Amino acid sequence: MAQVKITETVLRDSHQSLIATRMTTEEMLPILEKLDGIGYHSLEAWGGATFDACMRFLNEDPWERLRKFRDKVKNTKLQMLFRGQNILGYRHYSDDVVEYFVQKSIANGIDILRIFDALNDTRNLRTAINATKKEGGHVQAAFSYTTGEVYTLDYYAKYAKELEEMGADSICIKDMAGLLKPYDAYELVKALKETVKLPIQLHTHYTAGLASMTLLKAIEAGVDVVDTAISPMAMGTSQPATETIVATLAGTPYDTGIDLSKLDEITKYFTPLREKYLAEGLLNPKALKVDVNALLYQVPGGMLSNLMSQLKQAGKEDKLTEVLEEVPRVRADVGYPPLVTPSSQIVGTQAVYNVILGERYKMATKEFKGIVKGEYGKTPVEIDPDFVKKIIGDEPRITSRPADALKPELEELRAKIPQGLIEQDEDVLSYALFEQVALKFFEYRKAQKYGLDGDNADAALGVHSV
Repeated sequence: MAQVKITETVLRDSHQSLIATRMTTEEMLPILEKLDGIGYHSLEAWGGATFDACMRFLNEDPWERLRKFRDKVKNTKLQMLFRGQNILGYRHYSDDVVEYFVQKSIANGIDILRIFDALNDTRNLRTAINATKKEGGHVQAAFSYTTGEVYTLDYYAKYAKELEEMGADSICIKDMAGLLKPYDAYELVKALKETVKLPIQLHTHYTAGLASMTLLKAIEAGVDVVDTAISPMAMGTSQPATETIVATLAGTPYDTGIDLSKLDEITKYFTPLREKYLAEGLLNPKALKVDVNALLYQVPGGMLSNLMSQLKQAGKEDKLTEVLEEVPRVRADVGYPPLVTPSSQIVGTQAVYNVILGERYKMATKEFKGIVKGEYGKTPVEIDPDFVKKIIGDEPRITSRPADALKPELEELRAKIPQGLIEQDEDVLSYALFEQVALKFFEYRKAQKYGLDGDNADAALGVHSV
């Protein structure tokens, strides 16, 4: 038994989960020094969807945000979420882009990179892990937790062992859909502790209403670190509340050592911000409800809202139950991938087509063909050869690591950016990940620099602030 450590998610995942990553840097800066004084294991502050949202919705430079965070946070480790060969985008990038992104992330202030792959294909983690080691960062290798026949304790233990052998410094159970139940968490942590010698961290979501109980059972099993969110930005599709977990463990052998009265200052800071997001409609009360569909159909909260939106556009909202029942069947057909970006969108969209068109696989999306073909990596279960033929015909499948087929692309990307728009080395990485969004942001930044005020710059460039 040992003191449990806490990673605070309010600067990244909690506002990504509840308000689509719309908190601005200016809203976060005044509380950073107080957050730094709490005694957290780390602050999850960057990566995930923050990078895209900074440029797309807030007209902010994500790299500048990171530097400002680092400037204020002197004692606590800063942590980011990194999608392996996808980095923070939606396709596989060449190794030179992945390596440069890791180098720049660490140079600008990141200490811990939580690296995962949507298919749990370790080949898609290798470059990011090696680059992080080379730069002296902490590799937190994660597996996407999901359920199904293949996902046994043995499956996860073997996966963790492989991550340890690849050079991981710690292991994260990444339960993105809030599917991990309390007693299963206990058994899982026990199995991992018996298999690897690394610290184990648990990340889950409150979506299905289980998360606080799940953390407690994981703590009893010996988990080292848990992810929580300060209460104004907790619960629902976010994480369990930091104060609740700290209070629960106070005076026990697992005591976090965190002072509740200090946390109260953080709570008081974020409470009016929460009210502001509610009033603006950015915080949808639906995101705060317990959603049992997550357990029934293994559909994460964000995926569920996507399915509802697709059905609404097609005028087929009455088909939601049929689509939810079709999702697990499509997932089985395509090798039981964990439902996390981008596989959740691919499987969900295909399920919608199967139901709306009244015939399964009458039409397969480009992305669905891609997953069958092997463009995203190896699925956890081999796909039936007859099904492969049905979806992609006689097209050859990719059986090697997908990025092996990619030529170095960093210099080519750099050459594509119009002259006069690059202000820092990191801009090529912003462009690599989100080409059109980055160009629009670079134009906005340039207009501001040359004396147009914010509103005039917006108007001049057709940029809409949110």
